[in-house]
Amino acid sequence: MAPPYNTPQDAEDAYYDAIDDGDLGAMMAVWEESDEILCLLPMMPAQRGRAAIETAWGALLNEDVKLDIGIKHLSWIETDNVAIHLVEELVKADPETPPHPVYATNIYRKGDQGWCLVMHQNSPTPPPGLQV
Repeated sequence: MAPPYNTPQDAEDAYYDAIDDGDLGAMMAVWEESDEILCLLPMMPAQRGRAAIETAWGALLNEDVKLDIGIKHLSWIETDNVAIHLVEELVKADPETPPHPVYATNIYRKGDQGWCLVMHQNSPTPPPGLQV
């Protein structure tokens, strides 16, 4: 069972901390306990359900690659039980190269156990001059 996240931001912080730590179990704990969850990462088909998302992230969070993701919040829409966060992820997989910016949309839903992630989608940032 996931720890109770009292706010969407608590869930988001836990999500990115787990990715930075390479902790697949902690990252999956942020996701809602549902087979309807969805994750769409760049250059990959959409992953639906816990098993598919865990398999995809398991391949990314291996010991050979250490992801470091900085987050810049761009826009939030929040209601009593749904939150949509648009963020810019500054992704580094190699300390010698500059970060690669990616936009991500994270959708959270509040349930009996607090806030959980139900959808994560990434896309490349637009060319300079067209960014948010």
